[in-house]
Amino acid sequence: MQTPVQIDFQGMKPVEALREKIEQHVSGLEDRFGRITACRVVLRAPGQHHRTGAYEINVHLALPNGKQVDIDRTPPADERYTDIDFALNNAFKRARRRLQDQARQLQGQVKIHEHEPSGTVTRLDEDFGFLEASDGHEVYFHRNSVLNDAFSRLKIGTRVTFAEELGAKGPQASTVKLQGKHQLR
Repeated sequence: MQTPVQIDFQGMKPVEALREKIEQHVSGLEDRFGRITACRVVLRAPGQHHRTGAYEINVHLALPNGKQVDIDRTPPADERYTDIDFALNNAFKRARRRLQDQARQLQGQVKIHEHEPSGTVTRLDEDFGFLEASDGHEVYFHRNSVLNDAFSRLKIGTRVTFAEELGAKGPQASTVKLQGKHQLR
């Protein structure tokens, strides 16, 4: 890396063990995906911004040719983020996915559809479900949001595109459309 990793502890005292874990995560990303020119990580302690008990981790990676990867969204009301190790590992897992997506795009393996986010169905119930967006965050959807009456054809792992909006309890999909071979023609 051209510059040292910048780590900002907000609402907490700097912890050397966390600093070392962050540097290991960044080193792992560099080993796997090549050159990262700069990295800034912000750790926010629980209690800031009306959050109780959840850590927020923001990761900003600067890459060659002006490219960058930003991980700055911590899912609301997810109690797993009360554990600093989980929050840290999850933030870098999402950064790894984004870097992997960029590598695939550079190699021409992925079509880019920036106007239409995609995701994978992760849970289903009788009238609703959840999907994981390509950046790793979870999105709720109701059976009425699935186009072409295709809710009954959904399974765990089905790829979908969706339109996201902010609902009363967090992100939700207003329209969900099956991708590929599952799609109605």
